Amino acid sequence: MKEAAARIKINRLLEAAGWRFFPEGSAPANIRLEPSVTVNSTELDALGNDFEKTGKGFIDFLLLDAKGFPLLVLEAKAESKSPLVGKEQTRKYARSQNCRFVILSNGNLHYFWDLERGNPYIITSFPSPDSVIGYRKVTPNPQRLIDELVGEDYIVLTQRPNYQSEAAWGNEAERPGYIQANKLRFLRPYQLKAIHALQRAVREGKDRFLFEMATGTGKTLTAGAVIRLFLRSGNAHRVLFLVDRLELEDQAGKKADSPLLLLAADFKTVIYKENRDDWRRAEIVVTTVQSLLFNNKYQRLFSPTDFDLVISDEAHRSIGGNARAVFDYFIGYKLGLTATPRDYLKRFDKSNPSTRDPREAERRLLLDTYRTFGCNNSQPTYRYSLLDGVKDGYLINPTVVDARTEVTTELLSEEGFVVTFTDDQGDDQQEAFKQREFEKRFFSDATNQLFCKTFLENALRDPISGEIGKSIIFAVSQNHAAKLAQILNQMADRMFPGKYQSDFAVQVTSQIPDAQQFTINFANNNLLGSANFLPAYKTSKARVCVTVGMMTTGYDCTDILNLGLFRPIFSPTDFIQIKGRGTRKHNFLEQLFDDNLKDSVRNPDKTAFKLFDFFANCEYFEEKYNYDEVIELPPPKGTGGGGGGGPVVVGGTYEHLGADILSEIREEPIGLEGMKIDRMFFEKFEDTVRKNDFIAKAVETGQWDRVIDYVNREVFDKPEEYYTLDKLRKAAVVDRRLTLREILAKIFGLIPRFKSKDELLEEEFAKFVADYKPDEATAIPAIKTYFKAYITSDRVRHIIESRQFTELATNPVFSTRDFKAVPKKYRSLVPEYVKDYVSLNQFAA
Repeated sequence: MKEAAARIKINRLLEAAGWRFFPEGSAPANIRLEPSVTVNSTELDALGNDFEKTGKGFIDFLLLDAKGFPLLVLEAKAESKSPLVGKEQTRKYARSQNCRFVILSNGNLHYFWDLERGNPYIITSFPSPDSVIGYRKVTPNPQRLIDELVGEDYIVLTQRPNYQSEAAWGNEAERPGYIQANKLRFLRPYQLKAIHALQRAVREGKDRFLFEMATGTGKTLTAGAVIRLFLRSGNAHRVLFLVDRLELEDQAGKKADSPLLLLAADFKTVIYKENRDDWRRAEIVVTTVQSLLFNNKYQRLFSPTDFDLVISDEAHRSIGGNARAVFDYFIGYKLGLTATPRDYLKRFDKSNPSTRDPREAERRLLLDTYRTFGCNNSQPTYRYSLLDGVKDGYLINPTVVDARTEVTTELLSEEGFVVTFTDDQGDDQQEAFKQREFEKRFFSDATNQLFCKTFLENALRDPISGEIGKSIIFAVSQNHAAKLAQILNQMADRMFPGKYQSDFAVQVTSQIPDAQQFTINFANNNLLGSANFLPAYKTSKARVCVTVGMMTTGYDCTDILNLGLFRPIFSPTDFIQIKGRGTRKHNFLEQLFDDNLKDSVRNPDKTAFKLFDFFANCEYFEEKYNYDEVIELPPPKGTGGGGGGGPVVVGGTYEHLGADILSEIREEPIGLEGMKIDRMFFEKFEDTVRKNDFIAKAVETGQWDRVIDYVNREVFDKPEEYYTLDKLRKAAVVDRRLTLREILAKIFGLIPRFKSKDELLEEEFAKFVADYKPDEATAIPAIKTYFKAYITSDRVRHIIESRQFTELATNPVFSTRDFKAVPKKYRSLVPEYVKDYVSLNQFAA
């Protein structure tokens, strides 16, 4: 009955998208079956179980526009057949009906095909009639896009948007990412090359592009030029600019010098979260991934054909996890922007991956970024690296200060920091701590004091006022940030008597009220005051922001002179983003308002910034690194290395010495719904996290690393409820291993429900089919069976990898017969694909 199942699914998808088999009130039916098939309302449900028995071997649904003219052809195939089997027949039939659009579906896998644009594109739901009608208004003409002349003055501010005040525009000096003169924004040479590279890619028939451009090189401005190119050439009528954080949404669409505001004079631009009812009338829609994920909004309120161009800012982040579903949902051209290259994984041995190495997850994410944007050879459409920017004079490389204490050296060693202590029984015990546990299970006030002292004594000074240059320090946790800010303020009092009143260093984390405004004030040079040393010089009184993760991605503050890594970093993405906070150039004379003093400033340009590295992070990510400055630090007072720091209580044990007997035994099977206590346990956890303002705000802004770290530290393993991830997994009653992120996403409405193991397998296989487009349609069921078995069965993977194929004869999951049905090239291709792109942990029971 697979054919009947496929038909039922297709009917439901059509109805959910607003298509009608029969009139509804004044709205006429807009679905017509192929001429040789006629049905009435009672016959529809009894329509033959087997599509293959109809006259043409398939059924065509002809979908009509508001005037009753053919708009779209839908070819329905049985579940066991690839939707692409009848592709050419359907093209011919669509042309005969004067239809430009085709949907190919077998009930599980669906393709939308614009016959004038290119290849069929996988969709997860059917487009609505209004969306297809709007999409039809754009007649793609790639040649116009290719031939469009794009010069340095392609983005020009013809007038200031009326809703921006004059004061908001600030001075007219050069700002990062573009050159400003007479209110014109000139594209830099490398930005022009990026756009020309995209035009060449279109000439080659590509519709997906990836710009890999270093932080500070103006990715958003370049994207603005791309948007203008598509809108002006008629190859897009509406563009979605997709970001993954609220801060980036504000930056992309609201800052006075935002490149998207430069387009606002010619194209209506809408920030979706503020003008949700206006998006249909807009040509550029800016929104966050979270906004579209919430309550499955992207599927409920949008159709796959609503946007002709989708741009993903910080693409390495906004295509990961659930966000990938949002990005893939919309058809049309796709452009990804990222500052994170694969080069930063060069010490990672991909031939011997380990789930314990966090770079394995990064490797998958980066590979998936390239694959998502059609760069299967891991070469982006255009690359402009930090080294390119430094060479061309647009960016600055860091001066790395490699500083390690005796304690951090031992934490970094293979053995770790070994502590010897006597337990409650009087026995000698040892426990080793690693760098990951610093300020989580291993605490050392002396080490924190030494970090701060070293930082202040060696930090770059402001070239105008001589005070400590503006700095950002990255801490392990919010508690660690609070400690460091306190130490820095105490030391600043001694170094600069009378200059600061505990406002030298400021904690900027999500638990701090108005923390987001603090970051803005710091960039605008008025955090807790201004001009503390020199009245005519506008620079922030607060000199150091101590944060955890708020000021990494997308934060622009060009006059940063020092960055402090007071924590170990294991993510290449985090490392390169943090480093990127200091790479932009700056002229400090812009902030000096006394012309008599300007001539006395010898070096007003920012030519360097320092990166203080206390945990060998640079060494971790770079195979060979030429450290510009190496500081030998004395051992912290009061510690003597291994075993120092006093006893550690590992945890108590309880030994019951009384008697015990078995009073009663009975069995009670528990069904799939689980025990009531399990369901109540999960509901209590939901209430706990929903009421937590920190968790709610961090989830809203997409700060998942901080959310998960906070829940692990502050919510799990506490008295009373004693929440644990294992308990929550059992209470959720799902046939696979849920991640904490999935659980939290469900609680906050970012996903409607937990997907089953088979649903995830179907999604992964659809991605595989989209990438490799198997021609052997009849073999797709066999390939799918192999694909699923390889992912879900440890035994099958071992047999395939060890080439012990005779063992398949007795394997209950995947037999010799199953294996022989798989075309030869896919026998090796499937394992390679799974190793590169699929995380097996999510399929564990």
